[in-house]
Amino acid sequence: MVGLLLLVVLVMGLNWPIMAVGTRHIPPIWLATFRVVGALLVVMIGVTVSGRWRMPPRSDLPIIASLAIFRLAAVFVLVFTALALIPAGRSSVLAWTTSLWTVPIAAVVLGEVMTGRRWFGLALGLVGIVVLVEPWNLNWSQSEVMWGHLFLVLAAVINAATSVHIRAHRWRMTPLQAIPWQLALAAVILGGVALATEGLPDISWTSQLVWIVVYQGVVATGIAFWAEVVVFRSLPTVSTNLTLMGVPVVGVVASAVLLGEVVTASLVVGLVLVLVGVAVNLLSGAQQIGEEAPVVTG
Repeated sequence: MVGLLLLVVLVMGLNWPIMAVGTRHIPPIWLATFRVVGALLVVMIGVTVSGRWRMPPRSDLPIIASLAIFRLAAVFVLVFTALALIPAGRSSVLAWTTSLWTVPIAAVVLGEVMTGRRWFGLALGLVGIVVLVEPWNLNWSQSEVMWGHLFLVLAAVINAATSVHIRAHRWRMTPLQAIPWQLALAAVILGGVALATEGLPDISWTSQLVWIVVYQGVVATGIAFWAEVVVFRSLPTVSTNLTLMGVPVVGVVASAVLLGEVVTASLVVGLVLVLVGVAVNLLSGAQQIGEEAPVVTG
């Protein structure tokens, strides 16, 4: 099971430079749509074969809608749009700051206690984000760079808010049974947004682009969804989340190797600060972490 978890980290980390290459040739929101549709096909086959297909009860409809609209559709729009604006390695770190934002949101919504360790972890992570963004070096006349960073932080905040919603919700069906419905609704939303904002896509298909789309839908989303559910059910939640922090590390290294992105001192320092801040929050909140749903930001 540990091997499966490490495979998830590798697959999702490698996906960042792959996504970045895809956005150079396919409109970002259409690429996000293809990813969700591909994942939907994979998950539907898996759920049908395993005999776990189930209509969602009315009480689970709000959480399914929340995850489809916000955790999938909104986050994918923000992430794929940002990838067309800023480097993939830096994007992978900012998008994986979800656990930082979960802390204050859970404190407000669920009444969880903000301990000194949690404040310390949050402060470290926020300093790491500032170091990553490097506002002192930004050319503020290039608004697209600023928007790219903002989109990724907003995506992480949305992921955090839906994580809190998951904790507060009393599931009638299992997260695995809910995934096809989330993906189906997200696919409809993304397709509509892509059509409205980007029009019909004019794509010069190559074998590389086909491989990128297949990797997005089948491997990085469909299989990753299933693998995360299995891992979270079999391994301790905190240790699993700590291991998943390896995703942005792989993302930074893979982007440097595959895309030639420069690993700057600010990127390394920001990455370390964010990871330490997230680790502190995960460890300090070990008793309050409930059942998780897959996160496929990367």
